[in-house]
Amino acid sequence: MLWDKPKCMVCEKEIKEDEIVFVKMKYPKRKGFTEIKAYLRNEGKFVCEDCIALKK
Repeated sequence: MLWDKPKCMVCEKEIKEDEIVFVKMKYPKRKGFTEIKAYLRNEGKFVCEDCIALKK
């Protein structure tokens, strides 16, 4: 799980670099952190842009 590629929680498509995504997560308690990609991968759930467009 630690090094798994991020996937869309709706369609299970792998998220690629520079792709627009929406992240569902709790607002962090900590004030600052350096590794944003690692934090998002561990704490967030991704939804790809295609799945968001289908809901509108």
